[in-house]
Amino acid sequence: MTDFVDAPTPVSEMKRDRSTPILFAVAIFTSACLVFVVQPMVTKLVLPTLGGSPSVWNASMVFFQTALLAGYGYAHLLQRIGSIRTQVMVHVGLLLLAALFLPLKINGLLGDPDPAAPVAWLLGTLALSIGAPFAILSATAPLLQAWYARVRAAHADGKNPYVLYAASNLGSFLALLAYPVLIEPLASLSGQRWGWSGGYALFLLMVIGLSLVVWRRRAEAAPEPARLAVSPPISWREKGMLVLLAAAPSSLMLGVTAHLSTDVASAPFLWVIPLALYLLTFVIAFQSRPFIPPHIGLAFHGAAAALCAAMIAFRTGEWALVFFVNLAAFFFTALMCHQRLAARRPAPDRLTEFYLLLSFGGVVGGVFNALIAPVIFNMVWEYPIVLVAAVLLRPWGRDAFKPWQIICFLGALAIALAPPILLEIMRYNPDFRAMVPAGETPRIAQGILGIAAVIAFLVRDRALLFAIALATMVWSGLHIARGYDWDLTERSFFGVMRVATTQDQALGGRIHVLMHGTTLHGAQSMEASHRCAPTLYYAKSTPLGQSALKTQERHPEGAVIGVVGQGSGAMAAYKRAEDRLTFFEIDPMVDRLSRDPKWFSFINGCADGPVRTVLGDARLTMEREPAGTYDLLVIDAFTSDAVPTHLLTVEAIKGYLRLLKPDGVVVLHLSNRNLEITLPAEAAAQALNVPNLHQIYFERKDGPGMSEASTEALIIGKSEAALAPYRADGRWRTLERTDVRPWTDDYVNLFGSLLRQWKMAAR
Repeated sequence: MTDFVDAPTPVSEMKRDRSTPILFAVAIFTSACLVFVVQPMVTKLVLPTLGGSPSVWNASMVFFQTALLAGYGYAHLLQRIGSIRTQVMVHVGLLLLAALFLPLKINGLLGDPDPAAPVAWLLGTLALSIGAPFAILSATAPLLQAWYARVRAAHADGKNPYVLYAASNLGSFLALLAYPVLIEPLASLSGQRWGWSGGYALFLLMVIGLSLVVWRRRAEAAPEPARLAVSPPISWREKGMLVLLAAAPSSLMLGVTAHLSTDVASAPFLWVIPLALYLLTFVIAFQSRPFIPPHIGLAFHGAAAALCAAMIAFRTGEWALVFFVNLAAFFFTALMCHQRLAARRPAPDRLTEFYLLLSFGGVVGGVFNALIAPVIFNMVWEYPIVLVAAVLLRPWGRDAFKPWQIICFLGALAIALAPPILLEIMRYNPDFRAMVPAGETPRIAQGILGIAAVIAFLVRDRALLFAIALATMVWSGLHIARGYDWDLTERSFFGVMRVATTQDQALGGRIHVLMHGTTLHGAQSMEASHRCAPTLYYAKSTPLGQSALKTQERHPEGAVIGVVGQGSGAMAAYKRAEDRLTFFEIDPMVDRLSRDPKWFSFINGCADGPVRTVLGDARLTMEREPAGTYDLLVIDAFTSDAVPTHLLTVEAIKGYLRLLKPDGVVVLHLSNRNLEITLPAEAAAQALNVPNLHQIYFERKDGPGMSEASTEALIIGKSEAALAPYRADGRWRTLERTDVRPWTDDYVNLFGSLLRQWKMAAR
């Protein structure tokens, strides 16, 4: 037996020499496209079953990272087989077996999820639906790089097969960008499923073709390329560092995704941006000549991390600025970590072990964010904690501290601590408090922390000092920006719920407020004279309140009302003894809080008679309700400002109409800060050929702060007669027909909603 060598003279052999690297790169690029385009696709398929929660993506990423680890582990074990021909035969055989799970679909073997324990159901369903093909496809990149190192051992490019990792991540990056911009807007989910299944089949043919090309490259009838020389093993300390360098970007990717998607939408166009940037850092880090050199990357990381630490606790109306700063901090942190990883890559014979350690680090980061953090933290602390901890992965510097570095460090600490100190002075000094304009404290604090960030940046080459300064800034910002002194904070799979006490003398004094993310979900006066007055979006003056009152006027003998989204239970304040009221709520924690009179008493105190709660995703649980049951349905299921799109599709609205009595109506609460979702809802009503009316209610400027809130709603009737009382009310109007494509269970375009909102804001 002799090794593969390159024929020295024939032109055809020289051409094959040039074509072999291209064939390997194309195969790796294609497998990466398939691996990463399927992630938002499958998650979008399963998202409606779990209420559209932003946590679905983070939990799904744990599955994908674990499946990736399984694929890399398989690739590493396969290298113990000396024959590449045998390795190829095994891999092709497993690709064929995994094809039995196609066409791509969500496996319903586990039934409906339990709202009290959704993560186990989600991970199990993904494993049954996509686990086998995803894991085998994931193994392709390290396998082909290992084969390439052996086949091209006699060539210069064979000495650095890690360059092909850049091609792999480039394919992943382009696939992810294509999903929200091209695939999601242009193709239905069923088309996407079949398209991906077809791509898998084409890739299988490509691997078979590549194996044939490689086998035929024998100048002297050599059946196998030689094994690579064995390098020293990777030490345990080095393995630990590789895992940490991989875990930090993985954790931050999920952290920044949750941070951004909680207030916009749980949607692929927001999921894929951090993931695409994550992959782009791999592309840059593993280039032979990086587009961003490591020393430049370290400088940008220092600036972005400091600026993000100064802003991370604050909510601002400049959504684009928040988006940019958080993504910049994430990108340069990931780039810093991945460039340090690339600098530590071992010899080619340790390639699959290296990728196995990277994959394990990715799983560690994902598990921490999606499974551990929700249990040990009652707030989303994992994002700022890892942002600061990642600074410790920068070079520490071995020479003695310089005096100016100590001065800058102490100065940054003093300035970062100034806002909490000034806040305490304001609390006990009315004269000083009067000097600060009302509501300007967070803005002033943010400006002070910006100064601290600039000074902290000067000690970026001292990782420990830099990390301490940033940690102080984050703590200071969180202390100032908390807004209320929270009486209760609880966290579940579906988000963070907080209850606080504030003052509103016009409503009797003490007010309990409920917040989910950054959105108020309810407020109730604790004084007896105002306790049972529905507030905010549910006030009698808003579209939701108007619909409740008109329904009760039409049905003095008793109305049957259903509300999707329980919140503080404010709609229960409308319930008369003769009415029947049902809440459809996915989060058991919300139901428990809203029924506890210690916090809110709309349900247990104000409602006349029992109030029913059905736990689970509303689309699933409402299917079990008898047709023609309800006089009024209110759809108000928002997680912070995120949109559960499956509740606004043609099929969803058709399901609501099925539950209505002949004169019944459904009210869609469409208030949203970042997305234009009224036109898709109207388009769905048009597609069903049912009458609808629209209203935007603006809260009174001279009213109590918690009494009402500006509200946008669309009301849909089962018949024209059902909407007659609302047409007679001048506050409701008919919208012009829209040419926006209606959302369906097979098609949702949230990216288009974002663009429409931006255009409206620019006018």
